[in-house]
Amino acid sequence: METYSLLREFADSWMLLLLFCIFVGIGIWAFRPGGSKAFEDTANIPFRNDDKPAPDREVEK
Repeated sequence: METYSLLREFADSWMLLLLFCIFVGIGIWAFRPGGSKAFEDTANIPFRNDDKPAPDREVEK
């Protein structure tokens, strides 16, 4: 069997299964119940040092 055919057969079978398992694992990790607090904290980083709202700016016409 030539190298290309061997690698193609591997990619079509086992590598597809491996990548699908990795995809499912990442999905489970992202939506796990304990992760929401960490994600919420990270999502609020831009708003941590807001003491007051930004001043209103006049729009030039």
